[in-house]
Amino acid sequence: MTGYGEAHIQEGGLDVVVELRSINSRYMKLALRCPDGYGSLEGRIDACVRQLVRRGTLQVNLRVHRVANPDDYRINQAVLNGYVQQLRHGPLRLSPEDSLPWQALLLLPGVIDQRSIDESEVEAEWPVIGRAVESALESLQRMRRAEGRAMADDLLENCRLIGEHVHTVDRLAPQVVAAYHQRLTERLGKLLTVHEVTAQPADVVREVGLFAERADISEELVRLRSHIEQFQAGVQSAESSGRKLEFLIQEMFREANTIGSKANDAQIAQHVVDIKTAIERMREMIQNVE
Repeated sequence: MTGYGEAHIQEGGLDVVVELRSINSRYMKLALRCPDGYGSLEGRIDACVRQLVRRGTLQVNLRVHRVANPDDYRINQAVLNGYVQQLRHGPLRLSPEDSLPWQALLLLPGVIDQRSIDESEVEAEWPVIGRAVESALESLQRMRRAEGRAMADDLLENCRLIGEHVHTVDRLAPQVVAAYHQRLTERLGKLLTVHEVTAQPADVVREVGLFAERADISEELVRLRSHIEQFQAGVQSAESSGRKLEFLIQEMFREANTIGSKANDAQIAQHVVDIKTAIERMREMIQNVE
């Protein structure tokens, strides 16, 4: 499910910003972008995320700014001397009397070295960073819950539409056998009249009975209704049920296919197409549900 969450905490000389971006995915995948030295926190951040997020590709952007300490910075004298030598003896040929742009020199690449942060310092900063991650996750979850409510409404509406089609198919099913009985009787009547032969009523009844058995979709309709009820209960459940809903979608599609192949009726076939269309819409959405 998609979502965005952000948190900003300033405490103990730290300025921590955490941004979370989630996009749809069937599986859980986390990608962390952080300053140098903070990569060791990926496992802890991943553990925090997985307590709330079970599906989706999650991008975590961590920014940490520390209060400037003069001891954290050193002038690289060798690099600075190299720049000075190029200014004195290079194409510019600046004389010793010419003033050098020291402020500009200090901004050149490699002149100022920043002390790298060690693991013990990262560990000491984790409580502040961890709270920022949790706060950003709460913000992300609020957006995801809003999207989830809209998705649940859409899924339940599709269930309602499928239920209407199932009810219509159930009403049409007995008419299919009756129509077959009438067509068979008329065709046999015409054929036997031409050849001056009579048919026994029992033969017609037996043939119609065989057709009715082959075209019987009552079990499939019962199972499809059961799957719809279980699906509705899963959508409304507070527990994580994405995998279960995927399975029910698969079974609903299977029953719809069987009904379409057994019913042998144009009207029922059209309703089956509508049922399968609704199921496909649900399948696309349900892949992102936790």
